[in-house]
Amino acid sequence: MLARIRPYVPTALFAALLFYFGYHALTGDRGVLTRRQRQETLAERQALLDRLTAERARLEREARLLDGRSLSRDLVEERARLRLGYADPRDIVVRFPRAPS
Repeated sequence: MLARIRPYVPTALFAALLFYFGYHALTGDRGVLTRRQRQETLAERQALLDRLTAERARLEREARLLDGRSLSRDLVEERARLRLGYADPRDIVVRFPRAPS
C-alpha cells in the first residue's frame, strides 16, 4: 500500500505548497485582494501628511516671528491674549448666547 502512495507524495507536497502560497498571494497583507484597502490607507495617510506638513510650516513661520532678532510685537501680544484669555480695553467683545445642549 505504501509503495503505491509513495510516487504521489512529492506531487501532494508540491500541491500543498502551491495552495499555501497561492492563498497568501491573494489574501495576505500584500495580496491581490487587499490592494484597494492598501491604496485607501495610503491616500488617508498622504492627506494626513499633507495636513501635518502645512501645520508644521505655519508653526515654523510663527516661531520665526517670535525669534528675538525679529520679534513681532503684534504676534506676541496676540498669542499672550489668546493664551491668558485677556482682551485689550479697546477691543470690542461680542458675546453670543450659548446654544442649548
